Amino acid sequence: MSQDTPEAAEGPVGPGQQATVPVPTAAGSGPISHAIFRLARLHRMFAGQLLRRIGLHPGQELVMMHLWELGARRQADLVRLLDSDAATMTRTVRRLEQAGFVRRRPDPTDKRASLIEPTAASHALRREVERVWSQLEDISTAGLSDEERAAALLTLERLEQNLVQAAASPDAVTEP
Repeated sequence: MSQDTPEAAEGPVGPGQQATVPVPTAAGSGPISHAIFRLARLHRMFAGQLLRRIGLHPGQELVMMHLWELGARRQADLVRLLDSDAATMTRTVRRLEQAGFVRRRPDPTDKRASLIEPTAASHALRREVERVWSQLEDISTAGLSDEERAAALLTLERLEQNLVQAAASPDAVTEP
């Protein structure tokens, strides 16, 4: 990706166009990282707009997807599944509980823990979440052929795999 100028900050990005956010000179040695940052920010913004319409915030739908798929889970299990932290998951579950989408019940195998389970009210929400994710996919991949979508997915999976491997290796992140 080439360096963007402040003038490039106007208008949508189309084929062959530069990004809408200028790439600072200091980020010039990491154009892919800067592009990932911009993409993640925009994706989360659109997800937030779409999810707000159904009463959710970004990230809450992922918790619900796992609960719908796997059934009741301990909060610690959700933290691991979503690679989250305990404080964030506590806030997320509390908000979902207040909205009536999950409930807590005692864990029969561990008296100190409780299970988080989806409520009947959340099952109607599932169709809406699936619709929102389909709409987000359409927005994100507009104009891409099936082959381009497949290639993009493979590239993103490879980038994720690289970062997972780096996170698992104590020597991967070195001090300058």
